[in-house]
Amino acid sequence: MKNIFGIALLILVLSISSCQQSSKNDAIQVVTTEEMQMLLDLDDVQLIDVRTPEEYAAGYIANFQNIDFLSETFDEDILKLDKDKPVILYCKSGGRSAECAEKMLDAGFTKIYDFKGGITKWEHEGHAVVVPN
Repeated sequence: MKNIFGIALLILVLSISSCQQSSKNDAIQVVTTEEMQMLLDLDDVQLIDVRTPEEYAAGYIANFQNIDFLSETFDEDILKLDKDKPVILYCKSGGRSAECAEKMLDAGFTKIYDFKGGITKWEHEGHAVVVPN
């Protein structure tokens, strides 16, 4: 019951915020920390950290895979993902993930969530990151 309420609340929040978005396409949704936390509870979401491998190695949000936006193989790497499954993106502060979202939209992805503020905001708000040994 709690999960159903959370999903319903997420849909409501995203619907309201989408009216305020100036994104050129509804496929890209900029999300807050609270919205991201709700999205992480959903099944079938692809979680992508678009920072460099060095940044990723310094700490990342649990369960996210690293696909370096600055890599020469980035365009090929994203094509290995399912274009019909939702994708959540983050970077250090939001710049690269916004650019990545546009590239993914151009590549045919249908639902893209761009985490506003990136891992910097995530940590600033007291959320945990994984720091490999």
